[in-house]
Amino acid sequence: MTSTHTLSEADSRAVVQAAGIPVSPYVTASDRTGAVDAAGTLAPPLVAKLCGDRIAHKSERGLVRLGLDDVGQLRAAVDELLDAATPDDGAVQVLVSTMVAGRRELIAGLATDPQFGMTVMVGIGGVLAEAIADVAFRLVPLTPIDAHEMVDQLATQRLLGEFRGEPAVDRQAVADVLVGLSDLASHDPDIVSVDLNPLVIVDGRPVAVDALVERRGARR
Repeated sequence: MTSTHTLSEADSRAVVQAAGIPVSPYVTASDRTGAVDAAGTLAPPLVAKLCGDRIAHKSERGLVRLGLDDVGQLRAAVDELLDAATPDDGAVQVLVSTMVAGRRELIAGLATDPQFGMTVMVGIGGVLAEAIADVAFRLVPLTPIDAHEMVDQLATQRLLGEFRGEPAVDRQAVADVLVGLSDLASHDPDIVSVDLNPLVIVDGRPVAVDALVERRGARR
C-alpha cells in the first residue's frame, strides 16, 4: 500500500494558492524574532499557529492563538506555541495570518473515492456544518458549468444570498475555487486530498483561512 503524508499548513497554503485559490495573508518563521518581524507586514488582529508536516489538528492540541492585537501579544503567543512543540512534531514553524472576518463559511476540498476516484466537494461550513450536512460532490475533471451546478445544488441557498447586511455570495468566485481544486488534482496525480476548512465569505468572496493537503509518498 502506498504511503501518504500531509503537508504543513504553510506548504498546503502555497499549493492551493498556486492553483489560484485565495488564502488569507500570512507569513512564517521558525523563531519569535522572525515571526514578529515578518508579521509587521500584516494588519491586526492576527492569528498565530504552530505549523509543521506532522501537525494536522492544531485546534485539538491548543496550537492556535486568536485575536492578537499588538506586538506584545504576538511575542507571547509565539513563545507559547514554540514551547508547546514536542520532539514528535519534527521541524516546526509559526504561521501568522490576518484574522479574516465573515458571518458565513463554506468548506471545499478534494477527496479520493475508493470506487470512482478523485472528487471535488463544496458545502456549508461553520458551526452548522455537521448539523445540516449540506454538501455537493462531483468527479474530477470539473468544468465551470459543473462547478456552478454544485453551488446551485446546496440546499441552504438562503445563506448564499444577501445575509445580515453582507452581499450575496459571489458564485463565480466559489466556482473558480472548485475548478482550481479540480485542476490541481488533474495536474498532480499524487494529491490524495485537500481540505479548505473554512472558506470564509468576505465581501461575498471566499477566502481560505486554513488548508491541509495530503499527498502520496514519503515525506521529503
